Amino acid sequence: MDLKDSLSKFKQQQERCQSSLASIAASTSKPKHRAQPVNAPSAPARPQQPVKFSNDTERLQHINLIRKSPVGAQIKLVIELLYKTRQAFTAEQINEHTYVDILGNKAVLDSLKNNPKSKHDLKGKDQLLVLVRKYPEGLAVVEVKDAYPTVLEDLQALKAAGEVWLLSNMDSQEDIVYPNDPKSKIKVDDDLKQLFREMELPRDMVDIEKELQKNGIKPMTNTAKRRAAAQINGVQPKAKPKKKQREITRRTKLTNAHLPELFQHLNT
Repeated sequence: MDLKDSLSKFKQQQERCQSSLASIAASTSKPKHRAQPVNAPSAPARPQQPVKFSNDTERLQHINLIRKSPVGAQIKLVIELLYKTRQAFTAEQINEHTYVDILGNKAVLDSLKNNPKSKHDLKGKDQLLVLVRKYPEGLAVVEVKDAYPTVLEDLQALKAAGEVWLLSNMDSQEDIVYPNDPKSKIKVDDDLKQLFREMELPRDMVDIEKELQKNGIKPMTNTAKRRAAAQINGVQPKAKPKKKQREITRRTKLTNAHLPELFQHLNT
């Protein structure tokens, strides 16, 4: 091959190279587009803020704490709910309000079944007074104290109005309410009052009742029966309040003067 032919081929190769370089430069200057599959999923949305479980965790811890608490503490929650609302609740509703699982805890369920309940369905002070008048021998306050929210306040109001006597048993400190029959109000001489107040009384109410029976008088109370009922129902005697004045000791003679509230209406 002569020199002329070689130069001609070299020139052609250069032209082809320049053409290739030009096409490459043109293709790189255009924006690139990636083909998207027809059924390709859309880009994921921006992730939201992570859910906080702090409040829920605290609630679960609170529920767990209640359900692991002593039976007495759980009973107290249920009774407080019933006493506050004065409504009937199912086991599920009690669980929603107090987190106490009655159906899942046999000890709680049995304790609620055996818990002392109010024996009388009362709605207010008028019905309370009617009930008290049906018990001339006395009605234990524990039998009505849960009848409705203000029953204890109504008892004090009836006492202040002179409609009832509200006394405490000397032995068990159990409050007893007696009807005050207006027909029994009579005028008594001062000498008889003084004699009555100086009369020495037995310390135990049971002994007083026995003395009355010996003299042919039917006692208005039955202390032995009340004590037995209190033991069956699990009623604990109230703690005796501390007195600032001299306390009654074994050597102190108890007389009728220790019950002045019984004879307030006789001072006229």
